[in-house]
Amino acid sequence: MAKALLGYVGGSDPRLLAEMRRLQQRVQDLESELVRIQAENDALAVAASHDALLESIDVPQAEPALT
Repeated sequence: MAKALLGYVGGSDPRLLAEMRRLQQRVQDLESELVRIQAENDALAVAASHDALLESIDVPQAEPALT
C-alpha cells in the first residue's frame, strides 16, 4: 500500500540511489572542509589576539639601540 502511494512499482530507482550516494559524499566533503576551515580560523584568531596583545603594550618611546 505504501509503495503504491509513493508511486513505486518495482525496486528502488538506480538513478535515485546514485544521486543519494553522490549527495551524501558531497555532504561529507563539505563537513570535512568546514572542520578544516574552522581549525584555520581558530589559528588565525589566536594569531590575531597575540598581535593585539603585543600592540596593547604601552611603550612611550623607542629605547635607543645598543651599539
